[in-house]
Amino acid sequence: MSDPRRPVSLPDGPLPLLPFREGVVFPQTVVTAPVGRKKSVELIQSLAPGDLLIVGLQRDPKTRDPSIAELLPVAVLARLHKLERVRQGHFQATFEGITRVAMGDLVSVHPFWMVQARPLDEPEPESEASSDPTELQALAELLVEQLELVEPSAGVELKLRRGKTLKPPGEVADIVASSLGLPSEKEAQVLLAVDSGQRLRLVHRLLAEAKVMADVKQRIAREMQGEMGRNQREMMLRQQLRAIQKELGEGEEGDDLDALRTRLDEAGLPEEPQKVVERELGRLTRIGPSQAEHQVIRTYLELIADLPWSARAEVNEDLDEVSKQLDADHYGLDEVKKRILEHLAVRKMTKSSHGAVLSLVGPPGVGKTSLGQSIADATGRPLVRVALGGIRDEAEVRGHRRTYVGALPGRIINALKRSGVKNPIVLLDEIDKLNQGWMGSPEAALLEVLDPEQNHAFTDNYLELPFDLSEVFFIGTANTLEGVAAPLRDRLEIIELGGYTVEEKLHIARRHLLPDVLEKHGLGTDSVTVTDDALVSIIADYTREAGVRQLKRELTRVCRVVTLEAARSSDRKISVRVDAGDLLDYLGKTRFFSEAAERTSVPGVATGLAWTPTGGDVLFIETSRMPGNGRLEITGKLGDVMKESARAALTYVRSNAARLGVDPDVRETEDLHIHVPAGAIPKDGPSAGVTIFTALTSLLTGRRVRADTAMTGEVTLRGRVLPVGGIKSKLLAAHRAGLTRVILPERNGRDLDELPEDVRNAMEFVLVSDMSEVLDAALEDVVASPSPVLNGESPAASRTSGGSLGA
Repeated sequence: MSDPRRPVSLPDGPLPLLPFREGVVFPQTVVTAPVGRKKSVELIQSLAPGDLLIVGLQRDPKTRDPSIAELLPVAVLARLHKLERVRQGHFQATFEGITRVAMGDLVSVHPFWMVQARPLDEPEPESEASSDPTELQALAELLVEQLELVEPSAGVELKLRRGKTLKPPGEVADIVASSLGLPSEKEAQVLLAVDSGQRLRLVHRLLAEAKVMADVKQRIAREMQGEMGRNQREMMLRQQLRAIQKELGEGEEGDDLDALRTRLDEAGLPEEPQKVVERELGRLTRIGPSQAEHQVIRTYLELIADLPWSARAEVNEDLDEVSKQLDADHYGLDEVKKRILEHLAVRKMTKSSHGAVLSLVGPPGVGKTSLGQSIADATGRPLVRVALGGIRDEAEVRGHRRTYVGALPGRIINALKRSGVKNPIVLLDEIDKLNQGWMGSPEAALLEVLDPEQNHAFTDNYLELPFDLSEVFFIGTANTLEGVAAPLRDRLEIIELGGYTVEEKLHIARRHLLPDVLEKHGLGTDSVTVTDDALVSIIADYTREAGVRQLKRELTRVCRVVTLEAARSSDRKISVRVDAGDLLDYLGKTRFFSEAAERTSVPGVATGLAWTPTGGDVLFIETSRMPGNGRLEITGKLGDVMKESARAALTYVRSNAARLGVDPDVRETEDLHIHVPAGAIPKDGPSAGVTIFTALTSLLTGRRVRADTAMTGEVTLRGRVLPVGGIKSKLLAAHRAGLTRVILPERNGRDLDELPEDVRNAMEFVLVSDMSEVLDAALEDVVASPSPVLNGESPAASRTSGGSLGA
């Protein structure tokens, strides 16, 4: 360090200015500081050891590129002692403070600041701003003595330095201030104190504060020493245990255990799980890794560490955003979207997740799962799908007891683990396909999961700890709720999704299906152009479904052919236009056609409507007569309810034979056969009663059923027509089959509002309450040529489809 008694004169010209974010280089002190900002690095690289510079201090340390006005007006003239390169673009420099200076005018900015500085002289002893020299000397002596109490090593060093060279009181204050490790704003106060007396008194006050803080730290340390004695002893024992494990070749296990303990500490466990974790950790440390129970306990603790006990996803509750997302991802389904928004609005206004569980019910391919994904995308919650189809073991939902070999937690807890947050959207897929087996009822296990009054403390058999599911947004999907137990159905808010019309399928294919298929096949949007006529033909002639899944498969077949042509071409660029006439080359022969006119061309055949879990369907009832003694034969794999409807219809025909124009002797001289084609498919339900009655009357009177007419409804022995369910799905099926006229029970008229407007406008609906009205609406007035009594030939090959039919 240079001799402080030797006067230092400032150069006449400007000096480089180095601004510090934090910290002060006090006169007569040596400070080492990092240098990393671009201008600062250029400045420091331009200097050699021994060169002078001005070191300033920023008012705000967060400012990355300060202006000259953002620096303190008082700076320090310093000398560069040493410069070391830490890494690329970063240095560490050692400075020696010489004296305070006043910041002058800024001379230049590039490549670094150059400023004009002037000396800062202290007030004369006789001025009012100064203090008595004797008093200043006493303050300096007292300051050194107090420094020895707070920082003994620094105090002794300063005492030795003063003994060798008598330092002025102001410099003593600077040296003491630099030894206290003060925050930057306190050091700035000392730097700005130009007068020695003010500076000494300020440092005295700061030193007293440091002494009080040191006393408080010592007291706290003494108090904590007793509390930490047990923890230190445990830590020492653990270190010894790790040393022993290392000698035994088990050192990695100890490191893994520390990592697991850290994860558990950071999991934010509630009080009860925390107690269990501490108990299991104690057992784990006492059991050697070679024992089987060691891995069981470890797996259990890892599950606890992985569960989101306190982590939450940030939820977007903007209903307009949800509405936009639903409209962007799904065409149509206006009533369904409205119900979803109403459900979310209730959750938003009540600030509670308590309420019924949203359940989307409809045939395959109508967008149930994708609606759940849209809700997740719009609200910002992660979506986790839990497949429930075919589950027959209660443990799949609630988990296995840990006492069993290979025990695992249930699917609900696993879903929370995968999501990473405690408020995800959990999609319970195919909730209607749960099976009850000899190992318990999965449906019963779901009751606690979906009950908002209970699921805040759901207990998995494997976890054996209450876990809060009240913030989880559960969405269930099902094709039908007929097989779902009543207690479980009671917890669901059911939203029904019907099938799509041809117009809706056309828009869906244009907006969603075709772009997605083209992208997955590596084709550009202009590679394949499918005309509207072609799309309508695919919908009508190659698919017959409520949803759009088969439609996507047919579009995929078209794109595969184009992809093959593109792969074979040299430039791999192709543009194909697919019209209705080209579908034979791409998809082969048509699979479906309207059978109603062909089936009903002879008396005794009527067109009915059926509901199935895959949507509505068209059902043909065929009747035949043959010589006999009044026996009734019913075939077609019908259920008991449908057989009873057939007997009831025959009873009504025979009891009203005269009024209906039926030969009364038919019951003694002829046998009747009622057959429902697609005999491999189970069919049941009361809604085929009207169709069976109409077919029998048509057979026995010789009047054909109108080819454009379908019907549904339950009939009583007195001829009353009762309402049935599944009207929307049935009418959409009739529309897909090309039928334009439907006979419905009068009390089902209120269900017509659920139909899309284009379907209502394209069809005629005849509402009836009595069987006489059905006959007037369904039968032609002209009697057809009499059919042979023995009619063994089927009018047409029956159309088959998968699943069971509920008429």
